[in-house]
Amino acid sequence: MKKLLLTSIILFSSIAESQSFVPDSPPLNVKSYILLEPNTGTVIAEFNSENPIEPASMTKIMTSYVVADQISNGLISLEDDVLISEKAWKMQGSKTFIEAGKRVKVSDLLKGIMIQSGNDASVAIAEYAGGTEEGFVDLMNAYAASLGMNNTLFQNATGLPSENHFSSAKDLANLTSNYINKFPEEYALYKQKQFTFNNIKQLNRNKLLWRDESADGVKTGHTDAAGYCLVGSAKRGGMRLITVVAGSSSDKDRFSDTQRLLEYGFRFFATQKVISADQQLKEIAVWGGLADSLKIGVIEDISLTLPRTSFKDLQINYKHKNNVQAPIKKGKLIGSLEIVSGDKVVYAEDLVALESIDSKGFFGRVWSKFVLWIMGLFGLNDNGSN
Repeated sequence: MKKLLLTSIILFSSIAESQSFVPDSPPLNVKSYILLEPNTGTVIAEFNSENPIEPASMTKIMTSYVVADQISNGLISLEDDVLISEKAWKMQGSKTFIEAGKRVKVSDLLKGIMIQSGNDASVAIAEYAGGTEEGFVDLMNAYAASLGMNNTLFQNATGLPSENHFSSAKDLANLTSNYINKFPEEYALYKQKQFTFNNIKQLNRNKLLWRDESADGVKTGHTDAAGYCLVGSAKRGGMRLITVVAGSSSDKDRFSDTQRLLEYGFRFFATQKVISADQQLKEIAVWGGLADSLKIGVIEDISLTLPRTSFKDLQINYKHKNNVQAPIKKGKLIGSLEIVSGDKVVYAEDLVALESIDSKGFFGRVWSKFVLWIMGLFGLNDNGSN
């Protein structure tokens, strides 16, 4: 089981006396923000990231997430025709310009939600996927709970102001991370710069797509109470970053704030794979087995997000058993490792057997146990580490 110990690398300013110095994240005049590397789950910078915020139209990320999951499970299809209700047609605010009594494909409604931020499209697809908008909201909250969004409660599918409708920057960042990893085809719609429906062309409200060619999403939001908000995401090389900015004072500021966070993250941090799954890290002695040694390593790749200069001094410390007794099954826990940068442990993981080893016959096992007993008397059977 992975144990990511480095959750907020803003703290690296305390390592200024060592070889790796990273300046503080840029000061922003917002209610809350977060800068997240989603593949390692590393929070690079944050401010009030777990405080409740009014998510406004950032709510629609969950609306489209629920639909993407239902598509993946075969419950609905992109080609399904949705009958548009009076309620959906009459929705105020941003519109996709759907018409009551007509049928619109799920694919077009999704584009209306993700590109145009249509409140009408959001309600129409909520009614189709959940029976009613209220039923769909129950689904939204169930998905939020399953994703560990503990500071989130939805009351509608649009993000229009409603009592007890709230989320947090951290929850929205984690939702976006799951969206990108689980439903990349649907997520790709967030990068589309314009969408024409009913002979009306509208541009994507996310101006970051024009300002930064590495940006591929995600969603704007605004109400008087929420201020100007943005969930943004960009990928440069093999590294992706997700930002959430909540409560900027203007439309211009939310994009400049997001760009400042992204530039900070890409400039001073990097994500690298440091250990591969099933890579032999150590070889230890085996007693009573058909083989005399055992290869040990980790089950999954280990990637880290760290200040760029920190990778050059990484050290790996191993703690493991010596003289393991056969039989041994592949995946058996043998010990642990710690990855250290400077004087800080940044990651810890289990060491496991990379192979299975059968035991010898009866007399071979008895002899091995006797030898191990003798070694134990003389303190020669201690656990190993380095």
